[in-house]
Amino acid sequence: MGPSDESADGHEPAPATPRRRSDLGRLLGWSALLLLAALTVVADTALYVQAALDRPGPLGEDRAVVIPRGASVVTIADLLADEGVIADPLLFRLGGRLLARERPLRAGEFAFAAGISTLGAIRHLQDGATVVRRLTVPEGLTTPEVLALVAAAPGLDGEVPTVPGEGLLLPETYHYAWGDDRAEVVGRMREAMVEALAELWSARAPDLPFATPDAALTLASIVEKETAVAAERPRIAAVFVNRLERGMRLQSDPTVAFALSDGAPLDRPLTRADLKREHPYNTYVIKGLPPGPIANPGRASLAAVLNPADSDELYFVADGSGGHAFAKTLEEHNRNVAKWRKVQRERNGG
Repeated sequence: MGPSDESADGHEPAPATPRRRSDLGRLLGWSALLLLAALTVVADTALYVQAALDRPGPLGEDRAVVIPRGASVVTIADLLADEGVIADPLLFRLGGRLLARERPLRAGEFAFAAGISTLGAIRHLQDGATVVRRLTVPEGLTTPEVLALVAAAPGLDGEVPTVPGEGLLLPETYHYAWGDDRAEVVGRMREAMVEALAELWSARAPDLPFATPDAALTLASIVEKETAVAAERPRIAAVFVNRLERGMRLQSDPTVAFALSDGAPLDRPLTRADLKREHPYNTYVIKGLPPGPIANPGRASLAAVLNPADSDELYFVADGSGGHAFAKTLEEHNRNVAKWRKVQRERNGG
């Protein structure tokens, strides 16, 4: 008799497959639970990090911080922590490294708002919206005075360049960022003067008693030094234009002061002897315009010289109120001078 497919008791043996399937199911179930737990931990961690990144920071008031060129995320994190912008440098490093894949963190001077979050600080550095600084050059300064302002302007870098002569820098407000080069800023001042003079020269009045833009620049510098009252500039320009047309000396006190001090501020009043001193810039002695500008005139003075007021006045003198009294004749001018001297005596207690 051959082998039998039945067991000794006459029943078929139970198959093993269902047990193996049951073990595999339990294994898959446990794996799914572990994966779900891991995903839950990751999700909770991500939520925690996101909440921490969004949490308001410790900065009590707005503050500007300079981020050096080439600074790493670690360096930036430590710097912002030292400045009180963020509380946790490690959190900034984590967020910075993740988000820097989208856009890098920029260098420069940044203004951080009070209470800015770590995420807000990162985004602010990514946007690159650096602080815009302003350097205002008043009208009528000499070139050394303008260059001194550039030298003292906080945040500028590099040496102050040499500027040959007066009248080459346009007074106005110039914008710059931390780390900008001083030579570049001065170059913009020179370019601005060239452009302004060219534009105004092309729209000048006809038959002016000077033939070049340089001569206009020289006369504009004298007008600039004669008055700080904007409304007077075209009228004072007209006086000088009228005197040039008649061959009269300009007799401008600021040119004498420039001659005496080589452009530096004169710390004393002019004397009669000063007015008689021989010098190329002394317009009480020379006829016509001096050799060059005595200061850096603003756009309004350039415009006044190139389009002076319609006037036949030949004289002006201070009136004691900050402005000037104008006259067409010498007799009228002498009366105005007498009034001014009376004001001076009263001020001096005489």
